Amino acid sequence: MPHQHPESTLAVMDPIALVAFLATGALAGLLAGLLGIGGGAIIVPALIGIFGYLHLDGLWAPHQAVATSLATIIATGSVSAYSHHRRGAVDWPIVRLLGTALLIGAGLGALAGGEIAPIWLQRLFALFLFYSGARMLLRSGQAPQQPLPPRPRLLGAGIGFGALSALLGVGGGILVVPFLARHGVALRRAVGTASACGVPIAAAGSLGFVLSGWGRAGLPPHSLGFVYWPAALAIIATSMPLAHLGARLAHRLPTAALKRVFALLLVVVGIGLLRG
Repeated sequence: MPHQHPESTLAVMDPIALVAFLATGALAGLLAGLLGIGGGAIIVPALIGIFGYLHLDGLWAPHQAVATSLATIIATGSVSAYSHHRRGAVDWPIVRLLGTALLIGAGLGALAGGEIAPIWLQRLFALFLFYSGARMLLRSGQAPQQPLPPRPRLLGAGIGFGALSALLGVGGGILVVPFLARHGVALRRAVGTASACGVPIAAAGSLGFVLSGWGRAGLPPHSLGFVYWPAALAIIATSMPLAHLGARLAHRLPTAALKRVFALLLVVVGIGLLRG
């Protein structure tokens, strides 16, 4: 019987942790609706920090942060996608074309993630944040636009996007938005389409991490596989309404300027996780 910290069984009752979970959900939901990023870039590092405060930072903390993030993105991404759909900003033919590939890739990525050493999963996520932020900051001007690739290449890209997104606990927007924008999809429409693409990624990824974490020794109570449900439910409670607000603001605010601020945040968080 694995040793559990006595605090872990009362983690959901800790008022500071509850406020932190709710605040994380609010920020992640707002950014999900505003920028189409799914919120995982905020949720995963926040959960790693909160788990440390709750003494849940054991062997599987990075896996639990990634898996829990994916579980919340199912709800947040659905609200964000619906809000964008109501404004005609979701390209459903692209979503339908990529959907199966994203599902397959996300399932494979999550199952593979269960076999990666926790410290390397955290480092991989940190490098991904740093690279994504730096790329967004250094990109100059409008990249030359190209037509969407042929169906086989598009499906291959979908599998790759799904696998990497599930492995890192993100909704896929950080990958899908620039990909679609580079291929002639308007930025706001790319954001809405990426929000819809994040739902199958999160669903398949969550299931994969539930299965790969099933029966693992050292997981805290209230876990289903690698998903830590007290955190997931608290985050969903605030991320869903804020995702709707973010989607509304995306059609009013200068998203290009907001993306630069977010990019700087990614770089700072990535460096912090690498050092941690």
